[in-house]
Amino acid sequence: MTRETAYQMLTKYLKNDKLLKHSLAVEAVMQHLATRLNSDPMEWGITGLLHDADYDRTKGRPELHGKELFKLEPNSIPTNVEHAILAHNSEFTKTQPTTALDWALICCDELTLIVMKIASSSKSQTLAGITPTDILEKLRQKNFAKEAHKENIYQCETKLTIPLTEFVTICYTAMTQIHEQLGL
Repeated sequence: MTRETAYQMLTKYLKNDKLLKHSLAVEAVMQHLATRLNSDPMEWGITGLLHDADYDRTKGRPELHGKELFKLEPNSIPTNVEHAILAHNSEFTKTQPTTALDWALICCDELTLIVMKIASSSKSQTLAGITPTDILEKLRQKNFAKEAHKENIYQCETKLTIPLTEFVTICYTAMTQIHEQLGL
């Protein structure tokens, strides 16, 4: 699967602009993580790009999220990418994360949302207006982004053997490189 094919698939099913930007952010972070973990940046990027492609169609039905895309696009997505997408919603799909690809997606999914929230609420409303230190400080605040599954982010240390500070820096760096696409 090429990046172009994956992007066309994403935009065919996902129309929510905020989620499209989130998908682009996760793609960028996954590519950086792949490089850091000596894996395939293209494969990991496509995984990040497609992980929420069925979200508009499954909103309010979390038990279908991660499954619907594969019904819509049978045999189109590589097996390991499919597994990672299913594993990122394991509570409902019952697909357990087992690989670094799976865990990278789980760990960075919530973090990209948090970074976008911090940047958009900063004085400049840009990524340039915040630092990885700001992100770490916000992560440690119990009342900030209470709805987020922060425990998923912290698993970067045990599942990927990447210290949290480095993981946050990787995420921030990846997102700043595409800040224009993210509107940040």
